[in-house]
Amino acid sequence: MAPNRDGPRVNEDIRVPQVRLIDQNGEMVGIVSTRDALQRAYAAGLDLLEISPNAVPPVCKITDYGKYKYEQQKKASEARKKQKTVEIKEIKVRPNIDDHDYATKLKQMRGFLADGDKVKVTLRFRGREMAHHELGAKVLERVRNELGDLVKVEMMPRLENRQMVMVLAPK
Repeated sequence: MAPNRDGPRVNEDIRVPQVRLIDQNGEMVGIVSTRDALQRAYAAGLDLLEISPNAVPPVCKITDYGKYKYEQQKKASEARKKQKTVEIKEIKVRPNIDDHDYATKLKQMRGFLADGDKVKVTLRFRGREMAHHELGAKVLERVRNELGDLVKVEMMPRLENRQMVMVLAPK
């Protein structure tokens, strides 16, 4: 029987005839009956905790279950603190973007990439600009060339309705 969803089996939940026991000092006792292991745990005022349920026989340790759960929660919260969620930031440009506007957008992209976020560059066509996709492709190619050292292109420029989209990720 596998451990239940809310953690390892403890005390009476351990229903195997024999266990490999580790005492409260961390020393290997050896293979003993589950009843004997439970009696030793209760005598020490602690709990019998199943550490490795898949071993034959399962490995159990005499320890304080409350303290064990607290340690596990601390480890989990520490892992959550360290993980970084990657966001996708969107920058919108036009095919006939001015040089200063382009420089500003490029600076923003560099900042987003430095923070570890992905950048989705959306180039929107209006009206008669739809006839000149090559202008939009040139702008996106210019972005890719100028950020070349910082990024890898996750999605090459492609046309979706009235806009061209490219996704860049930090290296």
